[in-house]
Amino acid sequence: MKCFKHKNAIVSAKAAVGDGTRIWAFCNIQPGAKVGRECNICDCVFVESGAVINDRVTVKNGVAVYDGVTLEDDVFVGPNATFINDRYPRSRKAGWKKERTVIRKGATVGANATILCGLTIGEYALVAAGAVVVRDVPPHALVVGNPARLAGWVGHDGKPLKKKETRNPKPETRN
Repeated sequence: MKCFKHKNAIVSAKAAVGDGTRIWAFCNIQPGAKVGRECNICDCVFVESGAVINDRVTVKNGVAVYDGVTLEDDVFVGPNATFINDRYPRSRKAGWKKERTVIRKGATVGANATILCGLTIGEYALVAAGAVVVRDVPPHALVVGNPARLAGWVGHDGKPLKKKETRNPKPETRN
């Protein structure tokens, strides 16, 4: 099985793209980028050299995944979410330091959310639309606002957990 590449997508021959992945129009996957199996890379997505997208990830329209960003298995990134890889950006800055950002397995980053660099979003966490994340997010946490703050806990399906379930969310079985 091969990947699907829209005729208007730019995918470098030096990018690693897994079987079953779909890359839609006006995407740019640079040399050295890694995109896993069965991903859905929607219109107008930019994946920079050094970025890592694991298996079964969905990246919606208008997202840039920069060098230093890792999206683990089953992550969902909503439209126009923003990742940052330089805490102190300047044009033509010599010696800038790239910071790593990791979005753990099954997590969701909502539409128009901004993720500051050097952070980890925990497994199955949910970053609400428009949130600005400035510190690590624990597994199964629901964070909202600017700056993002803990608003509750979610299960593997992304739905809010009941009060008695919030201390230790149990892994749910997948079909």
